[in-house]
Amino acid sequence: MYLHTLVAGLPQAERAALVQASELRSYRRNETVLAADEWTDRFYCVASGLLRAVAHGRSSGGDVTTEFIRRDDFFLGASFTEDRYQSTQTLIAALPSSVYLIPIGAMRRLCEQHPKVALELLDIAMKRVNVMRGQLRRISSLSTEDLVGRVLHQLTLLAPATTGGYDKRITQAVIASYSGLSREVVNKTMRNMEDRGLVRRDDHGVHVPADFAASDFDVPLAEQRTCVPGGSALDPCCQDGGSLGR
Repeated sequence: MYLHTLVAGLPQAERAALVQASELRSYRRNETVLAADEWTDRFYCVASGLLRAVAHGRSSGGDVTTEFIRRDDFFLGASFTEDRYQSTQTLIAALPSSVYLIPIGAMRRLCEQHPKVALELLDIAMKRVNVMRGQLRRISSLSTEDLVGRVLHQLTLLAPATTGGYDKRITQAVIASYSGLSREVVNKTMRNMEDRGLVRRDDHGVHVPADFAASDFDVPLAEQRTCVPGGSALDPCCQDGGSLGR
């Protein structure tokens, strides 16, 4: 399930109204999309790139990446019942990203009028929670190498490079933040994997074997997306995060 499926079956007038009410913004790598404690009335849907949600510890070294928000996925606060909320996490662009800012009130009204939209939205949220639970379980149970290997394989789906593998702009610091390890441990583990031929780098990405580890994610989005002729930017046909006013 991806966000465009939430609106693809709606009447044209309702889709057009949602498009009109939404805003598309572009963010540079490492730019803050939403700061912790900031109030917002928006629902954040990733059109392209990759975001990460960061929970802050008492010191800068205590910051933890709790999840990645990939293309066609979304970020929302703890409650959907109010038109605005105060974020408990910071949302950061892990890669250059385009993000749709959709009014919470508008999306909630669609859910009230179309129960199927609400059910699909709940399904997406539940899958995200399961991924987060799995990552917490792995942090507590897997060896360092197994944990790093699992994260690297996830990144090949979350941030694929043009030549395969994952985008080399995803730093070891980000991997450490997500895996609950220090950057030094991640660096040592990846160098050891590289020496043994399990990890390979080129000018575009970091490569791991396809069967290197299992993943919580489905096959890459490019293999699943279908195009609806004449679709708007919130419909499947918009592949590049272009203008909402198509």
